[in-house]
Amino acid sequence: MAYKGAETYIAKSDIELHITPKMANRHGLIAGATGTGKTVTLQVLAESFSLQGVPVFMTDIKGDLSGAGKAGTKGKRILERIEKLGLTGYENRTFPICFWDVFGEQGHPMRTTITEMGPLLLSRLLNLNDTQEGVLNVVFKIADDNELLLLDLKDLTSLLEYVGNNRDQFTVSYGNISAASIGAIQRNLLVLEQQGAEHFFGEPAFDINDLLQTDSEGLGILNILAADKLMQSPRIYSTFLLWLLSELFEELPEAGDLEKPKLVFFFDEAHLLFNEAPKILQDKIEQVVRLIRSKGVGVYFISQNPLDIPDSVLGQLGNRVQHALRAYTPRDQKAVKAAATTFRVNPKLDVETAITELGVGEALVSFLDEKGIPMMVERALILPPCSQIGPITPEERSLITSKSAVYGVYEKLLDRESAFEILHKRVSEANIVKAEEEAADQAAKEKLAKAKEEAALARAEAAKERAERSKRRNSGGDIFSELTKQAGRTVSRTMGSEIGRQLVRGLLGSIFGGSRKK
Repeated sequence: MAYKGAETYIAKSDIELHITPKMANRHGLIAGATGTGKTVTLQVLAESFSLQGVPVFMTDIKGDLSGAGKAGTKGKRILERIEKLGLTGYENRTFPICFWDVFGEQGHPMRTTITEMGPLLLSRLLNLNDTQEGVLNVVFKIADDNELLLLDLKDLTSLLEYVGNNRDQFTVSYGNISAASIGAIQRNLLVLEQQGAEHFFGEPAFDINDLLQTDSEGLGILNILAADKLMQSPRIYSTFLLWLLSELFEELPEAGDLEKPKLVFFFDEAHLLFNEAPKILQDKIEQVVRLIRSKGVGVYFISQNPLDIPDSVLGQLGNRVQHALRAYTPRDQKAVKAAATTFRVNPKLDVETAITELGVGEALVSFLDEKGIPMMVERALILPPCSQIGPITPEERSLITSKSAVYGVYEKLLDRESAFEILHKRVSEANIVKAEEEAADQAAKEKLAKAKEEAALARAEAAKERAERSKRRNSGGDIFSELTKQAGRTVSRTMGSEIGRQLVRGLLGSIFGGSRKK
């Protein structure tokens, strides 16, 4: 667009309504019922920031925002809006796009690690109660103290199993670790994994600085997160975006008051961020929103109903675009009144009535001026976007992704040594030592048994030998008697024979001294 101030021109009533660049980091709100034009307003604002050289991050729940990567066409409705607004110099054009996708299907993978997520956000992701959250904090402390990197879900799962199996070892140093709490965390991790959260955790982890890029012409890159699939798990979606905000808050240096933001962050379906959020988490969200503007980041919430945003956060949203609200129920009527009271009064306008009468693409608009003071609310028509309204084709998306400056950086998943590998190694080594000890004990037992058996055999042999010697000693006299008897019988038989008789006579003659002859 070639007309003056085109890069900040957002809407028109009787006057042109421009968003003030140096006040754009004072955050904002786009609200309205379904089908009233919130997505187109978001696209127009994103284009405005890109033209100012400010990069943008936004979630694309329906896929419509991908059209910013392709020049629009001057269709009938666009021409009618151009004529009604009296726009001169309006030109269709394309904007630099970088597509992201937690699942890596429609853009560059976007991951973080378990450690970077931290126990607070992970507890919300797992829907843990206070006791279980306390145990998870202890598990993270054990990981820190033992230098165990928690990168992905398998790291946390293995550490939980390790802590659960060695609870007695850790209780003295870290306090009671309930087996029931460990089990509950493990079950919730299983549910989270089934919802596809394993794609979200791992390396290479996303670098926040990759959001802060401009193209060769100085236009801010429009970073678009494909969220159609992610929105099927609302808790993962909202926690992921809150993590991203927290990372921006933690990583970016203080910038003070800048002429324009470093980054503008659009948070669609913002009510999901606050649903069932415990007070400690709501306090953290409020703190991040309040302080992140000093880092040069503007946060814009998109929601159907302003009442979806807590008052403590809503009061910090200085730039407002309110599309039509329906007032069919008492709650709807309350929302209309609440929305009307958040604008600076315009004497010419009945805000409460106007909110229910607004047409598609029409809104109540109030931006901050140079001094940070809200302008009087105006009923205005939102400008048509310069890029395509509606999604581009998958082929066009793939082509844009392949030409991205970060293509190839996040596509390949890394799996370096972390808690899973370290603990697996420890358990394996412990099992080897245990097996060796058990084997040594078994060998010793077998050796002892063998020695006992040999000793018993030796004793038995000795006893047998003693018995035999004793028997031989005891049977010695009998043998002598038997030999004497046998000798006597031999002599008797000999004497009975002729030779015997002669021997006897000769023997007797010798004894008695000679022959009988004289």
